[in-house]
Formats: sequence, C-alpha cells, structure tokens
Amino acid sequence: MVKKIVVLPGDGVGHEVTGEAVKVLEKIAEKHGHTFEFEQHDIGGTSYDKYGEPLTEETVNVCLQSDAILLGAIGGPKWDNLPSDVRPEQGLLKIRKALNLFANIRPIKGFDPLLHASPLKEEIINGSDIYIVRELTGGLYFGTPRERRENGTVAVDTLLYRRDEIERIVEKGFESAQLRKKHLVSVDKANVLESSRLWREIVEEKKKDYPDVHVEHMLVDSAAMRLITEPTYFDVIVTENMFGDILSDEGSVLTGSIGMLPSASLSETIGLYEPVHGSAPDIAGQGIVNPIGMIMSAAMLLRYSFDMDKEATEIETAVEKALEEGYHTKDLRINGGKVVGTKEMTEAVIRHLS
Repeated sequence: MVKKIVVLPGDGVGHEVTGEAVKVLEKIAEKHGHTFEFEQHDIGGTSYDKYGEPLTEETVNVCLQSDAILLGAIGGPKWDNLPSDVRPEQGLLKIRKALNLFANIRPIKGFDPLLHASPLKEEIINGSDIYIVRELTGGLYFGTPRERRENGTVAVDTLLYRRDEIERIVEKGFESAQLRKKHLVSVDKANVLESSRLWREIVEEKKKDYPDVHVEHMLVDSAAMRLITEPTYFDVIVTENMFGDILSDEGSVLTGSIGMLPSASLSETIGLYEPVHGSAPDIAGQGIVNPIGMIMSAAMLLRYSFDMDKEATEIETAVEKALEEGYHTKDLRINGGKVVGTKEMTEAVIRHLS
C-alpha cells in the first residue's frame, strides 16, 4: 500500500519531533509491507522567512493531493512583532480552512508510570480517559469583521456559526460517544451567547438520532472546574472552537506533561496530525524535546487516515512499554527512570516495535 504523507515541520522543536515520528512510521511500513512516501514543506515562521508568508498556495496544493499531513509546531518570539496577517499562526488557520479541517480530536489519557507527575492527586487523575471533539473552522477565530477601529482604541472580533457547521461537529461528537462509553457532554455558554443557544438547540435535535448516547449540557466555566476536580467524570466532550481550544489545553496538562499528547484535525477526506505542545524555542536544537506527542499523533494518522488500527495500536503499546522501562525525556518525572534525549526516546519506542 503506497501512501503519501506531507511533513510540515514548522518552527522550533517541530523539526526535531517530526523527524522522529517519520522514523517510527518507516519502521511500521517496513514491518507490515507498506510504502509511505514523505514530502517536506514549510509552514509558519520558517515559511515566512523564506517566502514572506506563513503558508504558500503551493504547500496548500501539495497537502490537498496527499493522503495525510504531519505538522510539528509553529511560532516563536522571533515573529511576535510581525503584522497579524502574516504571523506564523495564520498559516495554521489558513491550512485548516483550505483543507476544511472542521473537527479537532484530542484524546487525553494518562500513562500509569506518569500519574505521579500530574498536578492533581493520583487518586483524582487515575482512570481518566477524555476524548475532546472541538469545532475547528468556525467561531471567534474566523468570524468577520475582525479589526481595530477608532485609531486602534477599539478592537472587534466576531463569533459566527452557521447551522451546518454546528451540525457536523455535533454529529462527530455523538459518533465518537457511540464508540466509547456512550456519554457525551456538550459544552457551551448558552446563558450568555446566542451562538451557544443555537448550539444547544442543535444538540437537542441531534440526540434523537442517537438514543443510546446519554447527553448533557454543561456551561464552559463549570466544565473547566470539573476537569480539575473530577476528570474521570468525562468521556466525550464536544464544543465550539475557542472553548475547545482552552479546555483541551487545560486537560492536556492533567496527565503530567503536555509533551505526551497527540491531536488530529479531520475533514471528510483528509487528516492533519500534530502534538498538542508548541514550538518550544527555548529548547529547540538541544535534542531534549519529548517526541512522544508527535509519535502518538503518527499513530492517530495510521488509525484515522489509513484505517491501520493494528499498526496504530502497536505504536501506542510500544510507547507504553518504553515508559514502563523507565525511559523518559527531561520534561517527565518517572521515579527511578532513565533520562534520555529525543533520539534515544524514539529508539526505545522503535525497539519495542521490533
């Protein structure tokens, strides 16, 4: 089976972690007789430095013709003073729109060897397994007008959602809940926002099509508090763009390190896969960044874009075994373990794939 994967390293540590994920995918391909073709392109600040824009049309077209995309990370203080329309983050927003990546999936599950590293008590975090489904191409990040007015003294952002945008992500939430524990929490701010009232109405309409799923509505502030006090309460969370951004980042640190967690951004036909962490320019080039979030994102790529569930599970199991042996990067704190660099961590995972 020949599959084309576009690699977008981005900025900072993105170059390091994508390289390690490619090694893992190459090992899986060798083991199972697949053929993965990798093609690398620029995005973010690196693209701006070369081409004067954070994402070129050429790169967009290459991504549209691929089978899946691996993204490292973007941004950094080097580009903080650029005009807003050419900042590295605009490359990420542009590719989401261009590829219609409307659903962001963030699984948040703790690894047993790392539970002691959580900021929460171990008895609170133990057993947590959360699946966040976030709408990705609508809402406050994309609505217009979006501008400065009155000589820069007034700023305007617009929160806009259409019915069809809400319907498709809510359906994705229900479908995900059906495959798990059949418990869906829809997060909104319906006591204040009209867009959230429409969101809640649509959830109520859609739940009739999924009678086996227990659904409840929760205000975003209550959800944020409950993630801290009772994370095991949640199974699948579905929510709009900004709320999902905030809650998934909050949830990502509960398990001990943001460097561990993957994500997938999906359209009806293609997926983009990236770790939750950022470009970490303070440690870029030192060979110490945790590659596991990117490696686990590669596992999601196999599962969601290529229907290779067995191969994805092999990667996830290999990561768990490497951690159980005590191998970990500097950001993790495993009692009695062995601190290794980025490449050594990947090698420990690959050994278990063999």
